[in-house]
Amino acid sequence: MLKQKQSQSQKTKLSNTLRSWLPILQANIEDLKESLDEFAKENPFISVKENPTLNDKGSKRTYYESLHKNSVSDTLEALSIAKKSVYELLNEQIQPPLFPTQKSQEIALKIVECLNNEGYFEYDTENLKDYSKDEVERVRQRFKYLEPTGVGAVDFKEALQFALDGLELDDELYEFCIFLIKDFENIKDYAKDKLYKEALKVLKNISTPPFLEYFEDSQQIVPDIFIYRENGEIKVKINDEYYPEISLETDGMTHEFLSSYIKDAKNLVDALAMRKATLYKVGLMIIEHQYDFFIGKEIKPMKLKDLADDLERNASTISRAIANKYLGCERGLVPLKYFFTTALDEDGETSNTTIKEYIQELIKNENQQKPLSDEKILQLTQNEFSGIQIGRRAITKYRKQLGIASSSDRKKIYELS
Repeated sequence: MLKQKQSQSQKTKLSNTLRSWLPILQANIEDLKESLDEFAKENPFISVKENPTLNDKGSKRTYYESLHKNSVSDTLEALSIAKKSVYELLNEQIQPPLFPTQKSQEIALKIVECLNNEGYFEYDTENLKDYSKDEVERVRQRFKYLEPTGVGAVDFKEALQFALDGLELDDELYEFCIFLIKDFENIKDYAKDKLYKEALKVLKNISTPPFLEYFEDSQQIVPDIFIYRENGEIKVKINDEYYPEISLETDGMTHEFLSSYIKDAKNLVDALAMRKATLYKVGLMIIEHQYDFFIGKEIKPMKLKDLADDLERNASTISRAIANKYLGCERGLVPLKYFFTTALDEDGETSNTTIKEYIQELIKNENQQKPLSDEKILQLTQNEFSGIQIGRRAITKYRKQLGIASSSDRKKIYELS
């Protein structure tokens, strides 16, 4: 009984600490020191300093070599920082199947050149003189499937619409959101509608302008977690070198009034340790659920709730823990959120990626005299994957994401070819 009470007391303490210092968990690793500095401002005895290994390449290399006496040290060091501009990110996405032809890729690259510093599209007649406006517009509409969300839109309203097309919303909520966007100037007039609060919540979670989270020239991406192979095993390592050091400087003073400051300092240290522990556990669970990805296969369906249940945490806490954070592995730098794909069936075995591959295969083998409509594709998909919850609009969205034309347009293409 005593052990049980102690365990409950410890969990309560950790839970209180986590709630008190949640911004530390939520901050990405580049902004971690800044977040800690905010707390330190209220405590004159706390000192927050950058980890000295950041400015001492020799000691950093020695640390890695002592930890891993093989090529793993080189891998970790190579992954510790990567610089990628938002334009490089966009250029990497301009490829099949979304942009299937050489011409569509050329137009897409020209559109990227026409983006202003907020990520919105501004038509440049000189830059796009070799293409018709219809051609440009058809390609630009495919930008709704690119990251960052909303890039290539002409204004914030269209950026919001681009973002909605990437969300899993029921038809009624989707249509109401579109309605609010179109009359955004008078949005408060619809406050009594039953869907207003839910729609407003959806729209508030969409970040605009598209380049808001990116530096204009470049973005420094520092992973919080490393996943690497060593002696045939896949392991996790937290990027400790980027964690600031916290120290308490009381100069030997022992006055009673210091006790609260000392407690705050210990809580801050506990919160930083909790951040590491939480992300380390997240890394372990990602390996367990997504092992195939790290050996070159696809990402499997994985829900935040599954991870939260395994870690005995609230799903919202885990959502904050993975927000704006990256994982470095042999396959590159991957946002943690990418590992949480949508599961479409009750057993969690079928992801939207699987459905897209099935749609692609159906259309590849369809009767060119009678191309499959989205309704027919939905019917075939539901027959193939019993138990999935999917609607026709989702089928249309996946088809467009694959860069596949509608059945009527495909029929014309087939006739021409």
